[in-house]
Amino acid sequence: MALTESIYEKLTNEEDTRLCKEISDQACREVPGSFVLILFSNFLTKLGDAIASPKITLAWVVDIVGAPSYVLGFLVPIRESGSLIPQIFIGSVIRRLEVRKWVWVIGSIIQASAIMGVALTVFFLQGNLAGWSILTLLVIFSLARGFCSVSSKDVLGKTIPKTKRGQLTGWSASAAGFVSVGVGAYLVFMTLQSDNRVLYGYLLLSAGLLWIFASGIYSQIKEFSGETGGGRNGIEAIRSLNILLSDRAFRRFVMTRALLMCSALSAPFYIALAQENLGSRTYLLGLFIVASGVASLVSAPFWGRFADKSSKWVMVVSALITSSIGIIIFIVDFYLPSFVNTIWFLPISYFFLSVAHSGVRVGRKTYVVNLATGNKRTDYVAVSNSVIGVLLLMVGSIGILTPLITIVGVIALLSLMGFAGAIFGLSLPEVEK
Repeated sequence: MALTESIYEKLTNEEDTRLCKEISDQACREVPGSFVLILFSNFLTKLGDAIASPKITLAWVVDIVGAPSYVLGFLVPIRESGSLIPQIFIGSVIRRLEVRKWVWVIGSIIQASAIMGVALTVFFLQGNLAGWSILTLLVIFSLARGFCSVSSKDVLGKTIPKTKRGQLTGWSASAAGFVSVGVGAYLVFMTLQSDNRVLYGYLLLSAGLLWIFASGIYSQIKEFSGETGGGRNGIEAIRSLNILLSDRAFRRFVMTRALLMCSALSAPFYIALAQENLGSRTYLLGLFIVASGVASLVSAPFWGRFADKSSKWVMVVSALITSSIGIIIFIVDFYLPSFVNTIWFLPISYFFLSVAHSGVRVGRKTYVVNLATGNKRTDYVAVSNSVIGVLLLMVGSIGILTPLITIVGVIALLSLMGFAGAIFGLSLPEVEK
């Protein structure tokens, strides 16, 4: 306990007085231990995410096993939307449970099994069969991730005081950023070697083990029984969408979050612009990976502390940074195209985009947790994630405009989304009080 107390106090700058907003007295006594256990389990899963990234590792694996090229196009949409869209139903299942940490534990084990299944695919399968196997396992992984997403926010809301949740999210993201720098450098080095299937297989197996370790750590959290509202069937779960009509604050949050998708959707176009201007060199990819990791490392703790003051303003500021960087790239490309071709311009721009995206993630996660309590929080998380999952599939098709308005034009269009998101964000009520 002394060690967890020490870690907790150093990371949160808390000394003698502990203010436990919206959690029970029992949970308040366990805050340092819960904080550290959640921190380390999140760190391990984020490390697993970095190692088994669908944008990098799984994309390379698809090529190595000789799977059809169309498989590549489904990796990221399945990975993201597959975990978000079903959450309206997932939330109705989790409502039945007084203690919800076990949902996260089981979900983490399923994610580990799915990633290890991909590793076995690398070892033993080839061609079409390998491609469909990877997509099927990714669907399973994504669904399990959805259960973990909803339950983790409930556990966070029951075990960590309102004024510390943003810092916990921020430190987790920062640790992930630190690891991403190392993983990015390693992957760059690895790609300089031969494309060894066995090496990729063992890499994915190691990622799966991280989820296993994380589940063991998370199981030690002392979560006390909480509110239940009874499980609901599918039709009743769909009816929970009515809160979008009846709850003005929540509706504005979902609209703001939808517009803030621009920070995630812009990222691939920064990479594509770099490839268009500088070629697909391995070291260039490494620069972007390192830029993203360093951005999380240096910005996430700041965003976390900022979010504990006002998660609303974290989202607004992050949206403005995202939009400003995109507009700057558009202007520079139009007036000084040779400047865009310099080796450092786009990686540095990507660094600031990653800083903004880190803020978007920390801000919106903290905001939705603090916006409500109990089962209402579960509904908020489930409904907002399901809606965003559908919108991701729809807005993600913006890439088809590239031949018409160019890559830079798409970046500018997404930047306008960000400005709209900042405006909507200003209308949100403050929830950190």
